[in-house]
Amino acid sequence: MSPSKGLNKVMVIGWLEDEPEVRQTPGGRAVASFSVATSRSWTSTEGEKHEEKEWFNVVAWGSLAELCRDRLAKGQQVYIEGRLQTRGWEDSLGRRHFRTEVVAQDLIVLSE
Repeated sequence: MSPSKGLNKVMVIGWLEDEPEVRQTPGGRAVASFSVATSRSWTSTEGEKHEEKEWFNVVAWGSLAELCRDRLAKGQQVYIEGRLQTRGWEDSLGRRHFRTEVVAQDLIVLSE
């Protein structure tokens, strides 16, 4: 790999928190948005059990967004592969907000 190249790749296996929200851009391109939850558990050296959940905001475009609309439902387990992207915007009060999303490039439904 050339030193001038970078790598932005993420793989997530988790459960859909809700139905995907699918809309059309003004140009007619489909875009789907949904959240995927993952969890991990561990036992501390003192023997205490711990569990931690992490939520990922996912965005899919075009035919992948249409697949999400047609095939995904709340509670399904999915494999998502894509890249991370952070968007920033300013609200009406002048406050800056940021949101990091997984831009899906591939998706596999693991449970029906």
